[in-house]
Amino acid sequence: QVQLVESGGGLVQAGESLRVSCAASGVTLDRYAITWFRQAPGKEREGVSCISRGGSYRNYADSVKGRFTISRNNAENTVYLQMNSLSPEDTAVYYCAVQYRNDAMCSQSRGAMNYWGTGTLITVSS
Repeated sequence: QVQLVESGGGLVQAGESLRVSCAASGVTLDRYAITWFRQAPGKEREGVSCISRGGSYRNYADSVKGRFTISRNNAENTVYLQMNSLSPEDTAVYYCAVQYRNDAMCSQSRGAMNYWGTGTLITVSS
C-alpha cells in the first residue's frame, strides 16, 4: 500500500522559513517525479513545485520562484520543500504527490499524479 505522509507544517510569521517533508512508503520514489501542491481556503489546488526522478529537473510556480526550493533524497524515500520569506499568501494545505515517469521531467498537473498525501497545513501570520 502506497502512503505519502507530509510533515513539518505549522504556524509561522511572515518572513520566516519552514521546511516540509514528504515521506513515502510502499513505493520506490526513484521511479517517480514528485510534485508539491497547495490549496488555500476557497481556492483550487495548485502546483507549487516539482522535481524529476533523479532531481536533475525542477520547476516552480512563478509565485514561489526564488523563495522555495524542492529537493529529494531517494535513499531515504523523502522529498522536501524549503520555503523562505513566507507571506500570508502562502497559507494553505500543502500536499505531495507522485507521478510514475520514464523520463527526466516532472509535471504540476493534478490529473497526472498517481498517488497523493493527505496534506499538512501551513499558516503564515502577518
